[in-house]
Amino acid sequence: MWSYLSFLPVFLALWAIAGIWIVFAIAVVNRSVDLQKDFPFISNCGSYAPQSCIFGQILNTGAALAVWICIVRYHQLRDWGVKTWHNQLVLWSGLLCALGTSIVGNFQEKNQKPAHLAGAFLAFILGNLYFWLQFLLSWLVKGLPQPGPRWLRPVRLSFCIFSTILIVAMIVLYSQRMRSASAACEWAVAMLLFMLFGLLAVDFSSLRGCVLHLQPKLDASHPQATSGSPNLQMSQAL
Repeated sequence: MWSYLSFLPVFLALWAIAGIWIVFAIAVVNRSVDLQKDFPFISNCGSYAPQSCIFGQILNTGAALAVWICIVRYHQLRDWGVKTWHNQLVLWSGLLCALGTSIVGNFQEKNQKPAHLAGAFLAFILGNLYFWLQFLLSWLVKGLPQPGPRWLRPVRLSFCIFSTILIVAMIVLYSQRMRSASAACEWAVAMLLFMLFGLLAVDFSSLRGCVLHLQPKLDASHPQATSGSPNLQMSQAL
């Protein structure tokens, strides 16, 4: 039976995908965007009230969940024997992706465009890098566990390739002032990245438990506490 950690990536994917399409629907209904003029970017749908509030809440919650997932994944890769600097590179790319997602939600394009674009860069580019690095590790590191069915690796590779192609196409099309086509690429990239996060549920299905240790500073005036003290150790079975 899968633990709640296994469902965390799935919840993130469903939360984010459903959330931004709800924001899109609200923007269309209250005519914040005009579909007859062009297909909107995700950020355009979330630039005006009331959907801007919902947009910010969705992305901030998603960013927090992504940070949690990245940290769990870091410890899992460490336990699998991945070298520290490789693992840290993966971790920081994921954390910066989450930071960018939060920035996109808090700095709407119509209010703080430079900050918004910086956040979008972190979210899309480093988010794509996060999954490429993990795929390369699974390919290059011998003996690294490969949970799930055999078709999972080709699916992840396909998503990474399509995501990279669409990011390049999005930038090129935007520079050519083909906004609707560029926006369609942006939506597709977002869906792919959310699904890649969701696929981590397969890897997390092998997790059985997680323990958090509190390590206080040593004080010579007090006897050293044992690691099993309930005040110094908190554990939770998954």
